[in-house]
Amino acid sequence: MSTATNRTVVITGLGTTSPVGGDVSTTWQALLDGTSGVARLGQDWAEQLNTQIAAEAAVDPTEVLERVKARRLDRSAQFAVIAAKEAWTDAGLASDDGEDRRVDPDRLGVACASGIGGVHTLLGNYDVLHEKGPRRVSPLSIPMLMPNSPAANIGLDVDARAGVHTPVSACASGNEGIALAVDMIRLGRADVVLAGGTEAAIHPLPMAAFGNMMALSKRNDDPEAASRPWDVDRDGFVLGEGAGILVLESEEHATARGARVYAAVAGAGITADSHDIAQPDPKGLGATRAIKRALAESGLEPGDIRHINAHATSTPLGDVAEALAIRTALGSATDDVVMTATKSMTGHLLGAAGALESIATVLALHHRVVPPTINLDQQDEAVDLDIATKQRDLPAGDLAALNNSFGFGGHNVALAFRTA
Repeated sequence: MSTATNRTVVITGLGTTSPVGGDVSTTWQALLDGTSGVARLGQDWAEQLNTQIAAEAAVDPTEVLERVKARRLDRSAQFAVIAAKEAWTDAGLASDDGEDRRVDPDRLGVACASGIGGVHTLLGNYDVLHEKGPRRVSPLSIPMLMPNSPAANIGLDVDARAGVHTPVSACASGNEGIALAVDMIRLGRADVVLAGGTEAAIHPLPMAAFGNMMALSKRNDDPEAASRPWDVDRDGFVLGEGAGILVLESEEHATARGARVYAAVAGAGITADSHDIAQPDPKGLGATRAIKRALAESGLEPGDIRHINAHATSTPLGDVAEALAIRTALGSATDDVVMTATKSMTGHLLGAAGALESIATVLALHHRVVPPTINLDQQDEAVDLDIATKQRDLPAGDLAALNNSFGFGGHNVALAFRTA
């Protein structure tokens, strides 16, 4: 077993199911086209809420999964299993007969995060308990609602035995899952890890709670324009759902099997604000330290960063705090960085947000094109950043990019990627 701590970690597979596409190719094209996945909710319960819009998955998971399998999984796990299967196949690890022989199971891990977990199962069975009694509660409730259910089910599907983990750090969870996977590989605990995040919280209780916090946009009459990061008229985020999973490998393992490489994960920076349970540090100090740590771990200089997919949820305080953090961490090099906020199209996937946006960041490096930020009609003067509102090409040569994720509780994760 290798004990190296400086192994290069590369990305060989991508998978997603998102509000703008049922897989990576459709999602990526929708992002390039500036397509919004936000719409008015059609459920009766939504009529009682102040916010009646959300970014639901473009393809319902029950249309993809076998009926029996789908019934044994919470919606959050359904998304995760679908995204993981695509990533596994994309990495060239799925054999024709479904039995993988290219990865030693003892060297294969999973790190799939969730911010909230199986809320549909939990609240649905709570209703059953009160309406029909305890004998009608599903015996599968606990395996379905537990936050580690998505990771566990991915692990079962691929026979992962090196460790199956579930980081829970609110909206920073997905990126923390990727950071954990990098550590697993660099510390010699695994050669291959499926990493990312999933979330399915478009349900009346979470939406009512977020709404009462004044966190959600109330632009019910214009859903597609509701998620507007950095715009002066932003009024909160739009809740989204889905999953993003990446296959991470040690470079030597990927080379040995002739795998195609999208990019490398150069490093990660993880910090905490210790400021407030919901609000970010207004000066972005924790986020600044996360970015600087990601650069230090990666051996990168601020001038190496040419693109950032920002957290940018479309909240009044959060967007400004992140802009300050970026400017402080990168200094004058910020002027050469092309920014984007894909949440303007996908909404905010909470624990899956960082994973989906890491996929977008990796593809931006791979294809050398940055997706636009939509709905940015008048940029907030407090946000001193170069934001792409149309597709923007990236230059040739070696490049690096960042993806930021920040969550309730003051969790900060910055991931640094570089071209393969």
